[in-house]
Amino acid sequence: MATLIDLSDWMDEHSKPHIVWYVKRLAANDTLASGAHQAGPYIAKDFLFSVFPSLNRQEAENPDKHFELKIDSHKDIRKARAVWYNNKFRGGTRNEVRLTNFGSKTSPLLDADSTGSLVVFAFHRVDNGEASVCHVWVCDHEIEADFIEDRIGFVEPGKWRIRSINKKGDLCSFFAPQIHSLCWLEPHQVPSSWMQKFPGAAEIIHKTLELRASHGETPDVLLMQRQECGFEIFYSVEQAIELPVVQKGFTTIEDFSQRGLAAIQRRKSYLGRSLGLHTREIFLEEQLREGEYFSHQPESEPGKRPDFLFPSQSAYQDSAFPAHRLRMLAVKTTCKDRWRQILNEADRIKQKHLLTLQEGVSKGQFKEMSAAGVQLVVSAQLRNAYPSAIQPHLQTLESFIGDVRVLNIP
Repeated sequence: MATLIDLSDWMDEHSKPHIVWYVKRLAANDTLASGAHQAGPYIAKDFLFSVFPSLNRQEAENPDKHFELKIDSHKDIRKARAVWYNNKFRGGTRNEVRLTNFGSKTSPLLDADSTGSLVVFAFHRVDNGEASVCHVWVCDHEIEADFIEDRIGFVEPGKWRIRSINKKGDLCSFFAPQIHSLCWLEPHQVPSSWMQKFPGAAEIIHKTLELRASHGETPDVLLMQRQECGFEIFYSVEQAIELPVVQKGFTTIEDFSQRGLAAIQRRKSYLGRSLGLHTREIFLEEQLREGEYFSHQPESEPGKRPDFLFPSQSAYQDSAFPAHRLRMLAVKTTCKDRWRQILNEADRIKQKHLLTLQEGVSKGQFKEMSAAGVQLVVSAQLRNAYPSAIQPHLQTLESFIGDVRVLNIP
C-alpha cells in the first residue's frame, strides 16, 4: 500500500512546467459500477484536445491517439487510447472523448470499488504540446484524497480541476472550468463588505436564496441548483478578491504560501458547511419548523453532534419519546469512506440516513453501508448515476421530508 510520503513525492515529481493535471472523482459511469460502462473515465473534450491536439480532427471518423498510461498508485501500466467518438457529424448521436483500453475490472480506474475515489491524471507534454505519457494516482482512501485536496482545494463530485505550472515553477492555473450563470458575481456586483472581509458560509447561502429563490421546484431540484449556485458565488468572490493580488505578484515564497493556504482552508470551511446549510433552508421552506420538526447540529450524546435530528433534540433526549419515531440525517458531499463517521452519532437511532452528492457507489460499498444501517438519501437527479440494482433502495430528499413530517403525529 502506498504511503502519504509516496504520494507527496509523486505530486512533487509530477509538478513541472510540461505537466498538466486533470483531477476528478470517479463516478459510477466511469468505473464498471453502473453496468452501463461507456469504455473509460470521462474527461472533458476541450481538455483532451489541449493535451492531444491530433485528436481534434472533425474530418476523421473517431480519431484516436495511443499513449502510455502508468497508474503509479497501483503499479499498473497500460497502452491506453484517447478517442473522439464523433459520429454526430455523420448522422449519429455521439460527440464525446473517452480514454479506453484499460482492460477489465483489474484496472484501478475501472474497479467498481473505485467509485467516488479522487484521481489525478498527470499528462506529460512534449515540445509540440502533445502528451506522450500520462501518470495517474487513484486514491485508495479518503486520507489520500484529503492530502491532495489540502494542496489544491476540494474537488466536487461531477466537477474537475486543471493544474499547470509555469517555467518559473509558479502555479499558473488551477481551476474548475464552468459556464457562468446568473450566480456568478462580477467584481462590481460583489458587496463592498465582502471585498473587505471574505463572507462566511451563512452569508453566501443567504445570497444563494436571493438568486435561486424557490419557484415550485422539488426539494431535490432546489438542492442541486443551490449547491451549484453557492459554489459559483464563492468562486466569483474569491476571484474578485484574490486575482488582483495574484496578478500583482509576491515578494516572498512565504507570502505566496500563506495566501494559497488561506484560500484552500477557506474553501474547505465553506464546503464543510454549505450542504448542511442549504438543506436546513429547504427544510424551513418546506414548513418544517426548527426546534419542533428538526434540530440542526444538536448534541445527541456528549461530544456527538449529528447534522440533523428529527423531530428535535429535546425529543431525542427524552427517554420516554419512542425511539422508532426518531430520525437522524447526516450530510456529506462524498461518502466513499466517510459514511463510517456517522455510525455512532446518535445511539438511540439504529438506521442512519445519509444525504450525499456522490455520483454512485459500488454494489459492494452499498451492501456494506446497508448492513451497518445506513440509508442513502440522494437527489432525484443523481439516481441514474447509481447502479440499477441499487436505485430502488435509494431515498430522495423529497421522500425523506415526507417521512419526517409525520414524526410529530402520535
